Amino acid sequence: MSTLAHEQATNETCDVIVVGSGGGGLTAGVTAACLGLNVVLLEKTDAFGGLTANSGGGVWIPCNPAALKSGIQDSVEAARAYIQQGAGDAYDADLVDAFLKHGPEMIDFLDQKTDVKFMAAIGRPDYHPNTPGASISGRTIHPVPINGRELGEEIHRLKMPAPELTFMGIMIKPGPDLLHFLNAFRSWTSFKVVTLRVLRFGLDWIQYQRSMDLANGNALMARLGKSFFSHGGDLRTSSPATGLICDQGRVAGVRYQSQKGEVHLYARKGVVLATGGFAHNTALREMYFNHLKKGQAYHSPAPPSNTGDGIELALDAGVAINAQHSTPAGWAPVSMLPTADGQFKAFPHLIDRQKPGFIAVTRKGHRFVNEANSYHDVGRALIKACEGEPEVCGFLIADYPTMRRYGMGAVKPAPFPYRSHLKTGYLICADSLEELAFKAGIDVTNFLATVSDFNAAAQGGTDPMFGRGDNVYNRYNGDATHGPNPCVAPIKKAPFFAMRWTVGELGTFVGIKGDVHGRALNEQGEVIPGLYAAGNDLSNIFGGDYTAGGATIGPGMVFGYLAAHHMASLRA
Repeated sequence: MSTLAHEQATNETCDVIVVGSGGGGLTAGVTAACLGLNVVLLEKTDAFGGLTANSGGGVWIPCNPAALKSGIQDSVEAARAYIQQGAGDAYDADLVDAFLKHGPEMIDFLDQKTDVKFMAAIGRPDYHPNTPGASISGRTIHPVPINGRELGEEIHRLKMPAPELTFMGIMIKPGPDLLHFLNAFRSWTSFKVVTLRVLRFGLDWIQYQRSMDLANGNALMARLGKSFFSHGGDLRTSSPATGLICDQGRVAGVRYQSQKGEVHLYARKGVVLATGGFAHNTALREMYFNHLKKGQAYHSPAPPSNTGDGIELALDAGVAINAQHSTPAGWAPVSMLPTADGQFKAFPHLIDRQKPGFIAVTRKGHRFVNEANSYHDVGRALIKACEGEPEVCGFLIADYPTMRRYGMGAVKPAPFPYRSHLKTGYLICADSLEELAFKAGIDVTNFLATVSDFNAAAQGGTDPMFGRGDNVYNRYNGDATHGPNPCVAPIKKAPFFAMRWTVGELGTFVGIKGDVHGRALNEQGEVIPGLYAAGNDLSNIFGGDYTAGGATIGPGMVFGYLAAHHMASLRA
């Protein structure tokens, strides 16, 4: 922490500084700009959007206006009960109440004053639909798609979606859009829809080298970005923060590195830290991720730039870190996809494992979870199943019809070729289940017994071991055209396939302890004047539970919004 400016540094002043340009940070910036404040947003990479830009873009807000307009009934009391059940002993009533009260208000604010628009995800349930207070529809809302041309030249600073999570660069929206792509060669209607999308993408690529049909998290960040620019916000990319500036116990600004040298940027109202958490910070991971052995390789689908910058800056200012969560991060099963440069990318398994014909097993050959549960629950179960083992490792299993129908990890469904993935070792293939287990390093005897037991029940569409397909969330992600159970089918037709799993995370939960205004607190529970946190830099308000799709983006945006309003209320 620095109290004096170096003579050679450039000095500037604004009202609000936001560090980090994901959903939480940009919502704080947009809100502050709409309230008439002069805002500078610092982004260390050359593009804005953060982890949110690569996400599905869902935003979890109970009682949100989009759902209510669609006739979906909800109540604060039900949502509170649902959250409390998941949070357990880590439940924080004040923070949860602030989220529930101001979430719908934030959506209204953005709708009225910005270009940020949402639509209700009709039929998309919470992740634990049988828990009291859960909703089976509407709490998760999606950003309305947008044409990237509306950003003008700023489109070139919007982060590209992760290639491995697109279809040839095309962003696929959840629901009907995804079904069209899965059925492109089974339905004439779907074929026409997909063909038009591919043709539009081709034209966009010629002119922009990217799709202009923005959806999911890319659409959300495009809408936030457009609104920020139109309200006079100053977004500075390639501008990593290097320290906080303090003056008489107050955080007064940020030191950052520009292309021309060091800048000391002072804030009249406050500084918001929203740098995306610490997915790629080795020291913090080893401190909080108990399943990791020291020095063990770890792989995350989060952007490499998420190195815990905000938390490390805050620690220098004396903040308290809240690690009192049931889990330190939002887990997801990931497979390691080899890249052309000899490296690997962590591919999160979000839409394949729920489909009929897949199971997941450990190295010992046993199933360990309802594969159609949320990615967080599946990841958590894999960690537990591998306790005492040298590493957290599992395998996704499928037969040939299943793999070609739905794809598998980064392997696209038919008619796209898959044999290149056999050459890299990403996909393991064998003509018998026994040979598959041998190739993958799975206990052969246990594995054969597991598949035999699963198949016997799957013939009738049941899963006595884990009840896969028995709840509305499971079925939402299954294949509605497959009966009697949209999530269950036997594994029986050779060749057979396996894909190695480990655990990555879709956002860290351990973070800066904050109050109902997003203000950072010290170890004594006192406010650190001038310092705020949002997004994954702020401690998770659900106590380590993952309530539903958008359960990190929703609170991240709400507390960014609250921080901006608190700063705007401060007297000059």
